[in-house]
Amino acid sequence: MAVSVEVLKVSTNSNPKMVAGAVAAVLRNGSNVEIQVIGAGAVNQAIKSIIIARGYVAPNGIDLIVIPAFEQIEVNSEVKTAVKLIIERR
Repeated sequence: MAVSVEVLKVSTNSNPKMVAGAVAAVLRNGSNVEIQVIGAGAVNQAIKSIIIARGYVAPNGIDLIVIPAFEQIEVNSEVKTAVKLIIERR
């Protein structure tokens, strides 16, 4: 059975607690999460979100594993290199 993946795009202006809540909800439902970011500020917000989400799901006996990767995505008809953070339950 394939595990579904929810894709979230995080920017420099994203609220880490809001993103963490979304990540936690997806993980509790048994799916994996992929966070896509472009730029250092967005990576910072994403990492903070993952740390907060870990605290949200820990009482449910869920721990996280994060797999970082690069991905080419199209933004406004321009190809950019994004950081992809794949979050799975462990």
